[in-house]
Amino acid sequence: MGYRLRDIPNLIRTPLGRKELHYGVRHRLWFLLSRLAKLHREKIVAGTRLVCVVGSFGKTTTVQAVIAALGERAHQRLGLNCWSHVAEAVLRIRPSDPYAVLEVGIDGPDQMAGYARMIHPDVTIVTSVGTEHHRSLGSLSVTKEEKSHMVRILAEGATAVLNGDDPNVRWMAGETRARTVTIGLDEKNDVFATDIVEEGTRGTSFHMHGVGKPRSMRVRLVGRHMIYPILAAAAAAHVEGLSMDPVLHALQNLAPIPGRIQPVALSNGVTLLRDDYKSSLETVHAALDVLSRMAAPRKIAVLGEVSEPPGSQGPIYREIGNRLSGIVDQAIVVGGNFQPYAAGATRGGMPRERLVNAGKSVLEAARLLGETMREGDLVLIKGRDTQRLERISCVLVGRAVRCNLDFCPSRITSCDCCPMLERGWEGRRRIF
Repeated sequence: MGYRLRDIPNLIRTPLGRKELHYGVRHRLWFLLSRLAKLHREKIVAGTRLVCVVGSFGKTTTVQAVIAALGERAHQRLGLNCWSHVAEAVLRIRPSDPYAVLEVGIDGPDQMAGYARMIHPDVTIVTSVGTEHHRSLGSLSVTKEEKSHMVRILAEGATAVLNGDDPNVRWMAGETRARTVTIGLDEKNDVFATDIVEEGTRGTSFHMHGVGKPRSMRVRLVGRHMIYPILAAAAAAHVEGLSMDPVLHALQNLAPIPGRIQPVALSNGVTLLRDDYKSSLETVHAALDVLSRMAAPRKIAVLGEVSEPPGSQGPIYREIGNRLSGIVDQAIVVGGNFQPYAAGATRGGMPRERLVNAGKSVLEAARLLGETMREGDLVLIKGRDTQRLERISCVLVGRAVRCNLDFCPSRITSCDCCPMLERGWEGRRRIF
């Protein structure tokens, strides 16, 4: 946390500031908590089977899928996925817990090895290696090397469940002495999906292979890329020797995770497709892929900024804009990249009047969207986490949103639960 002593008076004046202060104090206990957690894992809960999920994107949905697959056997006290929060999650595991599921994220180099020594998982699931850490790690090569520590720590009797469709994840099979199980859409994987049918906001159906007899699946998660968490969870449950019938039943009932291709039906007949939790380049294109394959009388995209764009930003935004021209009928842009978005979209044939610049104001974007949408519309909302485009859906479902920050780095709460959402910052000194 980057707060200074002189920031404390402003922090304690608002509910969010007090939460941030509490988070900062806990963050600074990492040195102590990590050592206590390592001892707890080694001495107290060594018998608990620990499943650890790492990767550039797809972690949270995979964690929820694994928890659903393991059912009541899984320790479910989840929180943030880094530093003291990971240590606290380990410390909360009870000796009576057969399983625990942890999500671990990094924001810089030389971190994953420490987490691996503290957690010592029995099953590691690696979802992806992507550009999310471009600024802090520099390249996919460094990123895969960093994330591989959670695979290298595995003992001979442990299991690595790897996304075999991602070459940077598949590479990790040669970095561990543990058993490896690959999952993906390619039939060369150990666990794979075929006959995929996307059913709009209702979910996705497919056939699953590699966990016993082939199974017909229909899940509520939206989009082909959301099959990966289902495959990973099924693979983990299978290698743990669990009966697959209740596992797959639970996975079929798993609801979309908030902010990750989450359909939200509004009372006026409009459907939002919320993908506003994060916005690495790969997830932007994945969301556009989903939108392109959906049927709707009219499609609208509300797009924010790309998280840690890998390379020159202009070409990246122009490429996305060009894709928009063949997918949506209208686009609303939030942030400082309207011009390259518009250049790409108009080059692709979209009339300029169908591109709307909301500036940096999320509330302006919500107003513009509210004025233009009509019954039957399908609206994709996609932007980086610090933009908090979640507030758009809050406005549209009737919340009295007064927070109009254009940058919010808070990691401790979603907008939906933030104490400042309806209070706003008028008359208060902002802490960001």
